[in-house]
Amino acid sequence: MADWIMKGLSASDPSRLRSADELTAYVQSIGFLPFFANEVPGFSVEEITASNAWWTGNRSTDPWEWREAIAAEHIVAYGKFFDGRAGFISTEWLPYFANARRLGWDFDGKWQDGRASLRDKAIMGHFMNVESEDDPEFYDAAILSTELKRMAGFGKDGAKNYPGILTGLQMQLYLVIGGFRRRRNKRGEEFGMPVSLITAPERIWGYKTMSGAYSEEPAESWQRIYDHMRELFPRVDESDIIKLIGKRPEEMKPNL
Repeated sequence: MADWIMKGLSASDPSRLRSADELTAYVQSIGFLPFFANEVPGFSVEEITASNAWWTGNRSTDPWEWREAIAAEHIVAYGKFFDGRAGFISTEWLPYFANARRLGWDFDGKWQDGRASLRDKAIMGHFMNVESEDDPEFYDAAILSTELKRMAGFGKDGAKNYPGILTGLQMQLYLVIGGFRRRRNKRGEEFGMPVSLITAPERIWGYKTMSGAYSEEPAESWQRIYDHMRELFPRVDESDIIKLIGKRPEEMKPNL
């Protein structure tokens, strides 16, 4: 088995990010950022942090630990947004990603129009049962991904490909990772690794934010994202940018 060699910076490099707060501020300034190295050189958390700081378990210096704190703070969004891989999006750019990826459809409208699968609905149904943002329960709905799998009927004798369906819903910005929590045994004691808490972004940032770009065509929102990437990385191949941000809306197919 090959070793995973991190592409980060030296611990002595003054340009590296040093804390979760610095990373959050950087995401807000740049707009969006994948977690690990990808087709666009230099465009990841991995490449702008110290390579020897990862997986140490030190919450103040380990970027892997930072993601837990950042996801729970809800200043920026965290989830599998880039070619099925994890990353961050600022609240300024969330509406454009949502419009481009959802093709202008809220999930309930997409379902009613026959553009969503039964497996999508099995998961999303657990985040659609509160009708109004004025309801105090609206912002409380976050479910451990392991529990959501059971609730949605996936598993050995149920529906298949839970990880893939869950990732697809994050790619469409219907779901995000709103934090992490360890599971508890019957005695109430925590055990195991932290598990992601899944929720709808509307539950965190509100419907007004998430639908903020619905007034423009999905293709316009996609173009904004592409142009921003082109401005940041003028020499990167177009195909590499598109692999990361997703296909043009007119080229996307319903997730059935």
